[in-house]
Amino acid sequence: MTRETTPTALPAERAILVGVQLAKNATGAWDVTDSLAELAELARTAGLAVVGTATQRLNVPRATHFIGKGKMQEIKALHGTVPYDVVIFDDELSPSQQRNLERDLDTKILDRTGLILDIFAQRARTREGQLQVELAQYEYRLPRLTRAWVHLSRQAGGAGARGGVGVGLRGPGETQLEVDRRRIRARIQHLKRELEEVRTHRRLHRQHRQREGVPVVAIVGYTNAGKSTLLNALTNANVLAEDKLFVTLDPTTRRVTLTGGQELLLSDTVGFIQKLPTELVAAFRATLEEVTEADAILHIVDVTHPQAVAQSQTVGQVLRDLGVVDVPMVTALNKIDLLVTEDIEEAEALEQVTALRQKLQGHSRTTMPISALRGWGLTQLLETIGDVLLTDMVRMDVVVPFQRGDLVALFHQRGVIDHEEYTAHGTRLLGHLPRQCAPRYRALLK
Repeated sequence: MTRETTPTALPAERAILVGVQLAKNATGAWDVTDSLAELAELARTAGLAVVGTATQRLNVPRATHFIGKGKMQEIKALHGTVPYDVVIFDDELSPSQQRNLERDLDTKILDRTGLILDIFAQRARTREGQLQVELAQYEYRLPRLTRAWVHLSRQAGGAGARGGVGVGLRGPGETQLEVDRRRIRARIQHLKRELEEVRTHRRLHRQHRQREGVPVVAIVGYTNAGKSTLLNALTNANVLAEDKLFVTLDPTTRRVTLTGGQELLLSDTVGFIQKLPTELVAAFRATLEEVTEADAILHIVDVTHPQAVAQSQTVGQVLRDLGVVDVPMVTALNKIDLLVTEDIEEAEALEQVTALRQKLQGHSRTTMPISALRGWGLTQLLETIGDVLLTDMVRMDVVVPFQRGDLVALFHQRGVIDHEEYTAHGTRLLGHLPRQCAPRYRALLK
């Protein structure tokens, strides 16, 4: 469902949120209260007005309605005192559960996945982003098509000479529901072909970057951790940054020059979230490959969030699900300027992230406290990224002829120079280069 804005603002739909605390997750990082608080933020981001919540503890979800009958009657009775337009569940419902709930509660039912897909449909701006969202929506909706179309069933053919069906036209015909399913499947295949072209295009770009030896650092993090603000601070990218969930959906890549002159590409990605819909992971494969193919990962954590550690763990799990396990990572503990209520020096704020830094140490070998908004710690952050990239470079000691100024410039752009001097035979460069660039200098080794 994509909501359209009109000159006359319509009243926001009113939503009741439903969360279930399962026994098997009772000791998990996310309890039902924290998860519902996040669901409320998602609902408000989608333009809904949250008017109430309902929770239940269960050993396992109920097969027919996800929640128990008593809780379902409680939600239904609530409509008399707190009118609502939609009930949103914090977990993904099966198609049959959603149909049963819509029938018995007599109202619109959404689950977390459907809500996130709606937000993504609102946020997508580029053609690639729109294709990916549309594919995810169709994959999600196909098994959820209801039989509301049955009354429009069209039986093939007409009556024969004796009142029967015509020759070759016997059979049940095709219901409107089946027509819709067939059309959606055809659209899904078309979208997959278009996205495969996008994937091929991205792969060619990555291969070109690899040949040029430009390292790529993928920015990842929980939604609203401050990735876009950081990208803007480092590159003047002018990416929209707001205090909302999933403000940035379309990926952005910008070039950054480190202190020593080395160039790298910073690639922003869509924010992660707990219970990330599988449809989104599959549909955004082309975009997420930027993460899987990166030379390093920059993980942004909002240190002010009460679930900062749990959010960090969620991001780590998503990365493992994508197969990103051996890529070097730098963790930036962002928003340290918000840890205090009055204006303080940067050094004082840094002291307050020590405890969190220790908790996150197991998830990243390198953690850096920063404030993307105020620019605190960004110079040190870039230096740390450069040091991490250096570990995968080749040490070179070459004398470049004076007529090959292009190779000197390339060394400055792609590598890290420890020593440079002019000799009778050319420019001597001692330092490190990306492995992809090293073959150009083999003949010049000392």
